[in-house]
Amino acid sequence: MSIPSSDDGVIEQAILPIRAGETADFEDAFAEARPIIERAQGFRWLRLQRGIERRNEYLLLVGWDTVDSHRVGFRTSPDYETWRRLLHHFYDPFPTVHYFVTVAD
Repeated sequence: MSIPSSDDGVIEQAILPIRAGETADFEDAFAEARPIIERAQGFRWLRLQRGIERRNEYLLLVGWDTVDSHRVGFRTSPDYETWRRLLHHFYDPFPTVHYFVTVAD
């Protein structure tokens, strides 16, 4: 079942906890992985921000047309396997993803 979205689409949000001492390697791998997600159908934009208080945590925000653009389109694509291979070994613990829609600007 698809979650309805506004004309602004949906925002995927995840806090990415990176293993101690691996943030530079993560950032390099993310730079390599970014074009993979950018070519996914339904992708709109991406922002990755590093934590100030907890420098091994990153905030990932991704704009999608719909939740299914991410869950079904990207996560079931062959490209996702490359994304996973490049990035998932950095996470400890594995991040939880949440989705948001705009209710006020």
